[in-house]
Amino acid sequence: MRTPRLASRLASIVLALALPVGATAQQLTVSAAASLTDAFKEIGAKFEASKPGATVRFNFAASGVLLQQISQGAPVDVFASADQETMDRAVHQKLIDTATRRDFATNSLVLIEPAQGGAGIKTLQDLTGPNVKKIAVGKTATVPVGRYTREALEAAKLWAPLEPRFVQADSVRQVLDYVSRGEAEAGFVYRTDAAVMGDKVRVVLTATGHTPVSYPIAVAAGSKEKTLAKDFIAFLSTEQAQAVLVRFGFGKP
Repeated sequence: MRTPRLASRLASIVLALALPVGATAQQLTVSAAASLTDAFKEIGAKFEASKPGATVRFNFAASGVLLQQISQGAPVDVFASADQETMDRAVHQKLIDTATRRDFATNSLVLIEPAQGGAGIKTLQDLTGPNVKKIAVGKTATVPVGRYTREALEAAKLWAPLEPRFVQADSVRQVLDYVSRGEAEAGFVYRTDAAVMGDKVRVVLTATGHTPVSYPIAVAAGSKEKTLAKDFIAFLSTEQAQAVLVRFGFGKP
């Protein structure tokens, strides 16, 4: 005669054997541009709530750095870039499933200065003044905001004259840190990043003359969770996810 405790254990074992392998634990690794940090953390939690048993692990850095990691074999399921150029390189290197590529958000490039004790910058031309000794910019080789910055300053014929003042940053968030701490008198970031530290930095102006800032996303070619990866990308188009992106200052694709 089976005891109630034994019967309960047997039932648990039978139930566990009946479940599909992996049904209770799926992990998705998303490599995303640094500017997406705050919005994606919130979206990730909402996605997990919609997919019981699934967890999302994020890796945030400059888009070019993330691409290098993927090319070197880093286990990534989803890649979200802050520019089309980096995603195009991913296509060329066959590192993404091109059929899954889509744009999900837009942004703006802005010039910022410290909120307190700033140089009182009003125009791009003011960056050439004696009060501006250091200007934080993203590294153009790996950081999309750096390339957008270069395009904007070249359009204004100021890139070469200002180059000696540049402080090179490894990501847009590092640019933000330099300016917020007063280590640079000015810097170029996305509007969404400036909003994160609205008490420490002041937006001087919205830059023009550069390629539109748009964010593409795709499933990594080496993903072992392709279905879940596609589900995450699809989730970005839902009202839930779009509402989060809008709240953090991103525009519609």
